[in-house]
Amino acid sequence: MSESLISVGIDLGTTTTQVIFSRLMVENIAGAASVPRIQIIEKKVIYQGDIHFTPLLAPTIIDTEAVLALIEEEYRKAGFSPADLSAGAVIITGETARKENSQAVLRTMSGLAGDFVVATAGSDLESILAGRGAGTAQMSKNTPGKALANLDIGGGTSNLAVFLDGSPLDTSCLDIGGRQIMVGKDGRYGRVSPKLAQLGHYLGLKFIEGQKADLNHLEKLCQKLASIMAQALGLVEGPQELLDLLITAHPLKAKIDLFGLTFSGGVADFIYGQMPEDPFVYGDIGPILGQAVVNSADFSSVVILTPKETIRATVVGAGSNSLELSGSTVTLSHPEILPLKNLPILKLSPEDEANDYRHFSSRLAQRIAWFKEGADGAYQTLALAFKGPKNPSYDQVLSLRDHILNGLDHYLSGNDLLIIVTEHDLAKSLGQSLKAALPQKKIFSLDGVKVENGDYLDIGQAVSNGRVVPLVVKTLVFGQ
Repeated sequence: MSESLISVGIDLGTTTTQVIFSRLMVENIAGAASVPRIQIIEKKVIYQGDIHFTPLLAPTIIDTEAVLALIEEEYRKAGFSPADLSAGAVIITGETARKENSQAVLRTMSGLAGDFVVATAGSDLESILAGRGAGTAQMSKNTPGKALANLDIGGGTSNLAVFLDGSPLDTSCLDIGGRQIMVGKDGRYGRVSPKLAQLGHYLGLKFIEGQKADLNHLEKLCQKLASIMAQALGLVEGPQELLDLLITAHPLKAKIDLFGLTFSGGVADFIYGQMPEDPFVYGDIGPILGQAVVNSADFSSVVILTPKETIRATVVGAGSNSLELSGSTVTLSHPEILPLKNLPILKLSPEDEANDYRHFSSRLAQRIAWFKEGADGAYQTLALAFKGPKNPSYDQVLSLRDHILNGLDHYLSGNDLLIIVTEHDLAKSLGQSLKAALPQKKIFSLDGVKVENGDYLDIGQAVSNGRVVPLVVKTLVFGQ
């Protein structure tokens, strides 16, 4: 029997703000006599709000009241309230994430987010969600063994995500976007980002606020920006100092042999669509940048594919693709602890699990010290993650339990909640053994989840009669 969940996606971007609602259908796909396997079997966008220009009080300040009113109106039109939501994401993206009051905006919006919505501005997660919303992740599933990338070109940044066989392989982000240079109705430069002014100087071009905009100079600049984006994807060689200038977080970690490429974001409409007669119709360089990508030979080595979404890719990804489900075998001793948000991950490596977990306790005790807070030495609540054994025997489960208890001795002396996350299927047996050993503690054990150190976890209210929990794995939490 299937169950319906409502998910919201809110994207507060450099140029536009968008809201969508999706319906996710959840079903137990296992047989009646088997261990339950709950999966999302269908995702459907049921409401797409208008595309609004992001309200700003000043170039570095978001208009909090106007944003809140805008989103409340979209909720009203869609016919939903925060109480109707089971999942979703609020994403402050691109340059908007760097605004002076962006954290205050998140706090203000939290009341609209329901009990389980992730608020984040990490470029890694943003890149992945855009690639999923654009359909690139699914395309890579349909082209096994061939890596596909999505380049989401927005108003302030361009997010890169590489997918292989449906899974994210790598991400990066560039300070390249349509609104990095603004052009007023008088035909003069408005805001010019310092980085593009610096790039212009390198090219022998001047972009000075208040001076008459030069279309020829802007076309040359955008041609170089297109080349730098291709360089970031490993398609061409170029001056490393220019790539370093525009990388916001980190480059792709390894050279990847790309088969295909999709474009999304607002600028993508000028890649797959027509160039407007007036290149400055939107008061920025978005159309010129889009045409520069179209005309660039630097992308000729890959197949250019058409995405499912362009300007709505990130918000569709946030509303329909941020959610995962954990486990057919969850142990949750105290359901009232949910939802949980922003849990840091302590991940032990396969080496830590080797040799029958001989070094597991000592390494766990050493690394738990990373999570001490304040002068009193208290530990912040975290989620302990590891792969775990496949098809463990009862004795193996008890041995692993003892290793965990030994390694977390100091942590458990001051913390009532123990959260265990495993990749392999042992949450029920391990959780029950921990409950028996720690009857006064709150034990939450879930499996089927792959995370890494540096990730954060949001966990929602249990669904499907308590057999499964929705969760979001976040690569970066806002402010980190």
